[in-house]
This record gives sequence, C-alpha cells and structure tokens, in this order.
Amino acid sequence: MYHFFVTPEQIGEKEIRIEGSDVNHIRNVLRMNPGEQISVSCGDGKDYRCEISKTDGNYITAKIMWVQESDAELPSEICLFQGLPKGDKMELIIQKAVELGASAIVPVASRRAVVKLDEKKAAAKVKRWNAVSESAAKQSKRMIVPEVKPVMSFEDAVKYAESFDQKLIPYELARGMDETRRIVREIRPGQSIAVFIGPEGGFDETEIALAKESGFAPVTLGRRILRTETAGMTVLSVLMFLLEGR
Repeated sequence: MYHFFVTPEQIGEKEIRIEGSDVNHIRNVLRMNPGEQISVSCGDGKDYRCEISKTDGNYITAKIMWVQESDAELPSEICLFQGLPKGDKMELIIQKAVELGASAIVPVASRRAVVKLDEKKAAAKVKRWNAVSESAAKQSKRMIVPEVKPVMSFEDAVKYAESFDQKLIPYELARGMDETRRIVREIRPGQSIAVFIGPEGGFDETEIALAKESGFAPVTLGRRILRTETAGMTVLSVLMFLLEGR
C-alpha cells in the first residue's frame, strides 16, 4: 500500500486533502482511482488508512477509514552525523539511514573530507537529500520524514550534539569490543543518540580529541575497516536491534 505524508492542517475530521507533488504522483504516475486505499501520516504517530474519493482538481481527497497508533518509529531519536563522502554516496547513506530508523541526518564537513561545498552547492545538495529522505520514508512507511540538516563543520556538529543523551563515534583506535558492548548496553529507549561517522579518510586526531572532550564515547566496529557508507548502517542496525528488543 502506498504511503504519503501531509501536514496536520490537511487532516480533517473525516477526510484528508493531499496537495503538492503527490497529486501528480497519485494521479499520473500511480494512476490511482477513487476507491483505492492509501496510508497517510503527518508526524503525530498515527497511521491514517484512507480511501481515495476524489482525484480531479488541484488536490486529492481521501476519506478516513480508520486511524491506528503506529509502532514504526524507534523508541529513541537517533541523529546520524555523516562526514561528507565522495560521489553520490550520501544519497545511499540517507536512504538506508531513514530505512533503519534515523530521526535526522546532519552532513558534516570534517577536515579529511574530500568533498568541499560552497554555500550555494550545499543548499542545492541538502534540498536533493531531503527529497531522498522523503522517498525513503514513504517506502519504509515511516511516520515522519527525517530531516537532512544544513551542512555543518565538525566543530559546529559537536556543539549541536551537546544535548544528546548518548554520543557515539566509531574510531579505529577505540578500546576492544567488550568496551563497546558495555557502552551500547547502557543505551536505553527514550534516550537521544548522536552517531558520528567519518568520511573516507576518517576523522582527524584533533577532531577525535574534541569529541572526547565533549563527552563522546569512542567505539569499535570490529577488526575490519568499513567504508563510510557501511559504518553508519552498521551502527544504526545495532541500535535498531537493541532498542526494538527492549
């Protein structure tokens, strides 16, 4: 069943009005007709099961059939701070992070990142990345669309993460797996979690030092060296398994 997002203002007592680009998608791409069912959410934790009643005009009208509380979201907010990777890897990272339950993604311009974006290019990239996030959220039937924040410097990202309950930074010189298991086991549902992932060249030593001073816990992801697009997925997978099992 196809899933769409709306704002709270678009939800009425008995009907939901779908606007914007989704109108063309429903009408001309999916070629859906009155009587077909869709799923709608607006970020309030509820899944609105609807039946399309009108497809002509500037919006789609869908009759609310029933509403149920959704358990699609993780019990903790997880923000992925991703060092800017080369090429179009960021789109893959965002897509999979959304599927795995991340609540937000922050692109980080760290010192060893090969990619350098000026303000204009960064704004265009962020717009595109948010579109990728929305598409992934629809596919995975998330109740929210995780926001891709504006690109931050490493220092600004560390400052932004200060208020998070748990702060993890995978680092090849971190203590062994036993210490990482101990750190991860202390994470509880309801806590906010920041996960910092370096670019292809990893984090600079001064960045690791700053992270430690700011209360980050260095963790290991095992004895193998993971690509930047793999590391974030690995941490998110572990956290998803941990949090959904409690």
